Amino acid sequence: MQLPPASCLPANERRRSGPLARLALAVADEACAHAGVRAADMRGVFASSNGDGAVVDSILSALSTPEGEVSPTQFHNSVHNAPAGYWTIGHGSLAPAVALGCFDWSFAQGLLKAAAECVVENTPVLFVAYDLPIPGPIGKVRVSEHSFGCALVLHPHPAPAGLCVLDVTHDPGRIAHDAPACAGLRQLAYANPAAAGLAVLQQIASAQAGEVHLASQPGSLRVMVQPC
Repeated sequence: MQLPPASCLPANERRRSGPLARLALAVADEACAHAGVRAADMRGVFASSNGDGAVVDSILSALSTPEGEVSPTQFHNSVHNAPAGYWTIGHGSLAPAVALGCFDWSFAQGLLKAAAECVVENTPVLFVAYDLPIPGPIGKVRVSEHSFGCALVLHPHPAPAGLCVLDVTHDPGRIAHDAPACAGLRQLAYANPAAAGLAVLQQIASAQAGEVHLASQPGSLRVMVQPC
């Protein structure tokens, strides 16, 4: 997949940023543009199950050599909140930005965190979910296929016409997970942790009212979608 350059970043940071950060920034910038919000003002919730697996694989490979030398840039990018950090740098943002890693439940937990923050703080929140395949030995244990990223701008007030209302509820006692109806999307949803939210995205895109359940250990997340 050809990722666009992180155009919001200064030249030095743009050179240092890796594919994972570029994926996160690309979908985040697109969501803010479509929502008509100023990126610098947005609180952010960034969710990734794998983090930057390519960087971790590179660091572990370097440590296994006699020299054991690790690139400072690689170490910088190995931190799980690196994409969130690039976002705040690129847009000169002083708003809070949280990075979550919750295994296969990262999309659901990230959406729950973003929705809760949106309501409690009474302010728009940017939610970004993204994961890339992991190369090397780790990728044979933690198998993720394809690349996937998505972003939503959540607003606490009634949505304008053409958007939709999300009602997000966590049920710790019920285990349920809905897959997308489309076979191709269903395959992707099980192949990439961030794509676990495709059923929600498909429900939003359908412009029809509906209910979607996402696995969210413990229990599940119920997302009610109501078009405006």
